[in-house]
Amino acid sequence: MKTRLASLLMIGAALYARPGRAAGGALADAQEGHEGHEGHEGEDVRPMDVVVTAQIVTLTEAMRSARAHQPALEMARGNVVTAWGQADQVRAALLPQLNGNASYSRGTNNYVPSVGGTTPGAQTISSSFTTYARWYSSLTLSQMIYDFGETINKWQAAVAAAQAMDQTVSITEFQIDYNTRFAFFTARAAKELVGVARDNLANQEKHLAQVKGFVEVGTHPEIDLTQAKADRATAELQLITAETNYATAKANLNQAMGVERSIDYELSDEDSPPVAGEDGAVEALVGEADHDRPEMRNLYLNLKSQELTLRSAHDQIWPQLTLSGNLNDAGPDLDRTAWNFSGIFSISVPFIQGGAIHAAIKQAEGQITQAKSQVDTERLQVRLDVEQARLGIRSAKGSIVAGEDALANSRDRLRLAEGRYRAGAGSIIELGDAQVALVTAAAQLVQARYQLFIARAQLVKALARK
Repeated sequence: MKTRLASLLMIGAALYARPGRAAGGALADAQEGHEGHEGHEGEDVRPMDVVVTAQIVTLTEAMRSARAHQPALEMARGNVVTAWGQADQVRAALLPQLNGNASYSRGTNNYVPSVGGTTPGAQTISSSFTTYARWYSSLTLSQMIYDFGETINKWQAAVAAAQAMDQTVSITEFQIDYNTRFAFFTARAAKELVGVARDNLANQEKHLAQVKGFVEVGTHPEIDLTQAKADRATAELQLITAETNYATAKANLNQAMGVERSIDYELSDEDSPPVAGEDGAVEALVGEADHDRPEMRNLYLNLKSQELTLRSAHDQIWPQLTLSGNLNDAGPDLDRTAWNFSGIFSISVPFIQGGAIHAAIKQAEGQITQAKSQVDTERLQVRLDVEQARLGIRSAKGSIVAGEDALANSRDRLRLAEGRYRAGAGSIIELGDAQVALVTAAAQLVQARYQLFIARAQLVKALARK
């Protein structure tokens, strides 16, 4: 008990010397996160809104804009301010409390004897409507001296909870980064699919012109011309669909960037570079993610907060020592008052609380169990996220190789089909099938390339890299 009392007195001295900051020990550690949070206040980190007027948007500009304008990030920062405010409210119980009071009253002063009758020489009973004034003012100072760690543990629990809330800002930032990368590369894929659709339409128009010439000279049946016109119309519809998908993807990108602007812009032609270690050992990546993920730090701090809450609940069974003083001045007129002062040293012992303390302990124990389960669950999620991202990268790389081969073979097939049709050895159906195969192979290659970029974005998020 002497050790805990000495520790508390040292903490109290630091609090009194500089409210809001601890001078060492556990409270200094608890306040470290708060000081770091306050250090960002007043800083203007919002970049210029270049992306709002840019005709070509880069990934870097898109991510910078999302960090500056996404309401979700402001909401997370607001939650952090709220959490630190709650921690400071709990800390207030450790500091002196000074309250002032002033009043003016006017009323009768009739004598009323106590229950049981009068005593010899007592004032006679009388009633009068005469009123008298009373001026009263007072200052009351109180300080909690010692409560066996209940309040200090409660405050440290609130600080740990606020530090856990600090991590939600980083969690939100990484999620915003991923959402922006995903929206950007989805829009880039849609842009390339527009190019595929345009190439397809150009080929269909070329085929239509060739078939029309063959039909006019009578070397091919008229049904070939009808089929060529239908293929061209289908290609036009596919182009319209691709352009609509591209426009929609840019609208989604605007939302991810947190800006309100038109979609009359283009995207820069940039790829996603390889992620360091994407082909390395999975255990090294999982270890990195487990150490760096803000979700893990958030849950560990939350667990620490629940453990401190349990300690505070156990400490409720001990007495609380309080010192208070009162200084007052009262009288019938402002120029006829008298002052008095008093001091009180009190001890409050919670003998019977209706089972409230036991219930608080049980609640805290249950919350610790939940917090530990959340840590274990998140650890499994970390591994799953890393594994899925790596498998996505591996699959996309293999699909790219196969897609490039399929595209090259489809081009040869179309070239041969066109030659056979010109020579009269092939049919319009064979030509159309070759064209469809080429478009399909080109679209699959585009999708494979951008699946690789999105899988890399997933790995970056899983590893908590920027």
